[in-house]
Amino acid sequence: MVGTPCLRRLVAALALAAVAAASIGAASPISVSGKSFALNGDNVSYRFHVDDDSDDLVGDHFGGPATEDGVFRPIMGPIHGWVGLIGRQRREFPDLGRGDFRTPAVHIRQSAGHTVSEFRYKSHNIVEGKPALHGLPSTFGDAGDVSTLVVHMYDDYSSVAADLTYSIFPKYDAIVRSVNVTNMGNGNITIEKLASFSVDLPYGEFDMLELRGDWAREGKRLRRKVDYGVQGFGSTTGYSSHLHNPFFSLIAPSTTESQGEAWGFSLVYTGSFSVEVEKGSQGLTRAALGVNPYQLSWPLGPGETFTTPEAVAVFSNTGVGGMSRRFHSLYRKHLIKSKFATQAHPVLLNSWEGLGFDYDDATILRLARESAELGVKLFVLDDGWFGVKHPRVADNAGLGDWQANPERFPQGLPDFVSNVTGLMVADSSDRLKFGLWFEPEMVSPNSSLYREHPDWAIHAGSYPRTLTRNQLVLNVALAEVQDFIIESLSGILGNTSISYVKWDSNRGIHEAPYPGLDYAYMLGLYRVFETLSTRFPNVLWEGCASGGGRFDPGVLQYFPHIWTSDDTDAVERIAIQFGTSLVYPPSAMGAHVSAVPNGQTRRATPIAFRAHVAMMGGSFGFELNPAEIPDDDKAQMPGIIALAEKVNPIVVEGDMWRLNLPEESNWPAALFISEDGSQAVLFHFQIRANINDAWPVLRLQGLDASATYKIDGNQTFSGATLMNIGLQHWFNGDYDSRVVFLERQDREG
Repeated sequence: MVGTPCLRRLVAALALAAVAAASIGAASPISVSGKSFALNGDNVSYRFHVDDDSDDLVGDHFGGPATEDGVFRPIMGPIHGWVGLIGRQRREFPDLGRGDFRTPAVHIRQSAGHTVSEFRYKSHNIVEGKPALHGLPSTFGDAGDVSTLVVHMYDDYSSVAADLTYSIFPKYDAIVRSVNVTNMGNGNITIEKLASFSVDLPYGEFDMLELRGDWAREGKRLRRKVDYGVQGFGSTTGYSSHLHNPFFSLIAPSTTESQGEAWGFSLVYTGSFSVEVEKGSQGLTRAALGVNPYQLSWPLGPGETFTTPEAVAVFSNTGVGGMSRRFHSLYRKHLIKSKFATQAHPVLLNSWEGLGFDYDDATILRLARESAELGVKLFVLDDGWFGVKHPRVADNAGLGDWQANPERFPQGLPDFVSNVTGLMVADSSDRLKFGLWFEPEMVSPNSSLYREHPDWAIHAGSYPRTLTRNQLVLNVALAEVQDFIIESLSGILGNTSISYVKWDSNRGIHEAPYPGLDYAYMLGLYRVFETLSTRFPNVLWEGCASGGGRFDPGVLQYFPHIWTSDDTDAVERIAIQFGTSLVYPPSAMGAHVSAVPNGQTRRATPIAFRAHVAMMGGSFGFELNPAEIPDDDKAQMPGIIALAEKVNPIVVEGDMWRLNLPEESNWPAALFISEDGSQAVLFHFQIRANINDAWPVLRLQGLDASATYKIDGNQTFSGATLMNIGLQHWFNGDYDSRVVFLERQDREG
């Protein structure tokens, strides 16, 4: 038969493809062949090997699944000029001073004074599961979730050991890395720089996607071309900061939200950090992130070890959105320890924007009662409740004196809170819960604490102690300061019916006494977080730092959500929340409805628009005074709260698909799909009125093409139709919005 040879070749090709697909699906999470190593996820391979001549670690591949064992040796032409072989290889742990002129991952000042290192492979071992990092937040998982490879390196000339720990979460296509450096010699050394993750990508063109901003405008997306030389960013504020976030992504120039390759990198750390992306002279791109070397210079005596924070790297072949969803799922299930990570959050009302410092116990009780009458489940008392000798009636006193102000609360805080928690929530069998604001890392010069312990405030010798917001930063690197914070909060939480804590931090660190203070401070802060969150597991903890000044994975280890920004303007918040969602799950975002005109932008938007934007965050609430809500808006409040409670489980546990980006469209939109795919909720917005023009069609994503979905309990369409034709909405004027529910219908047998 004429067609038989072609048919045979086709059958053979299909058989080979099936074998290849099976081998990809069945690949061990970690495979070792001689001195070649592979970390395999569902849709990723990360491969490197030991160079036979130098015993250096050389990278082979970080991308889609690759199943071949052995060493991948790139073809190189004749080597001329100043850049030798070491400067042309894709290195896993690049050093400084031996001919690799690119940015190093490790820079150590040896006991002899020089800064040359030469780490060589010695051995490796594989660990089921994933060991925790001592004193640092880290991702976690059991043997079925994650596997770990530890590669042991040693510098024979300086007697310094380095352990590179790689963990693979196959389901999330995520590789996690940290580094331990141990001084095995007799003299002192200094760690000047030690990146948590460094990887060299092959010759090619890349864009870098990052988050920039400042107070009240966090999470702004910035996409720029990676060009020759070093381009990067970081923080020197002592914290992860509003200015930049410890996250970036490298993407192909053609990559979009839904298509193309994307590599994401996220540092599990709350302190000053550094991101460096360098395209070298040979066209290779090196990406590194870790503790900011300007604030490190860490001395290491004989036998001592320094551990870097861990960095998480994710690969996606389904665009930027695919990268984000991998991070979201990983962080919800394998980073955040709190039991509230995947639970629906109670609708809350915070007192700050409604009252500020202007209140007494009767005012607060009235505000709490009005909140309960609206249907709010949690009332949060913000700043101003404390201080005895130095009452906190403005922002210039009282920080550090964590005792209730007896003039404002003459009956004492526990009895007052009992009055609040005795209030019934309208149309519910629930009683109102109570939350409280703290700023434990700070101290006011006008306070009893500062007068007793001025040495506890961070300062550099005789240099002036710079005030910001009339306050100083406590040196949380000191064990006595850690103990003071732990016991101060424990005394209140242990004796008062408090369900929620807002932990704030309202300034950066100035006048550090030594470069490594930032890292030491973070170790102390993590000890405080770990102790308190473990001691009070039923408290819902919220992180805050003048808004999103510390929106990072280090905080999320202990606090299941973070106040995303002090800018509560709904239009601004769409961009802030969409940007933040590049790496952080919406479940972790605090998003509230405030009064209009907005306090930051002076913009007035309808209450439904404000509420719909806030519902895209895991912690939904209000920042206003119920007594001042216009009657028309107040009439909508029961429906808004009911809708928020219906939406919240899907937002907290589901996957987010960014359909239209706010910087690219007048109609930003996002779809949240429940974990089991049975429900979805669509948020669709119009920023400016659309006059005498056709209404845009919105194509959905992430649905089951073969399933059918009922839209708001009415019409039914197939997933294929919704994704390929889409939905069309009519909007009315500026700042209009739609929230649409989709319910997957059971297939007929």
